[in-house]
Amino acid sequence: MKKRTQNEHGPRHITPVGRSVFYDLGFDEAEARVLEMRAELMAALREHIGRKGWTQSEAAKELGTTQPRVSALMKGAWRDFSADMLLVLAGRVGLRPTLKLAA
Repeated sequence: MKKRTQNEHGPRHITPVGRSVFYDLGFDEAEARVLEMRAELMAALREHIGRKGWTQSEAAKELGTTQPRVSALMKGAWRDFSADMLLVLAGRVGLRPTLKLAA
C-alpha cells in the first residue's frame, strides 16, 4: 500500500523501506529489481570516480569508454547502461560487485 503524506507542496508519495522506487513507478517487480541493481552499480561507479578525483576524461580512460558516456553515468542516465555494461565498467576500475540471492 502506498503511503501518502501532505506538506506545503501538496501530497507526496513515500516508498516503503525495502521496496524499489522503480516498482512504484510502474515497473513489474522483476524489472524493478534489475533497475534498482543498475542504479546501485551506477552510484558505486560515481562514488569511485569521486573518491579518485578523476575528471570525466580521466574516468573515461580508466573505464575504457568515452567522456560523453562518463557524463551520462555521472548524470544517472540509467536507461543508457545495461547491467552487463555496468558490471564491465566496475571491473575495469577494480570494483568487485557481487550478487546475493534471497528467497
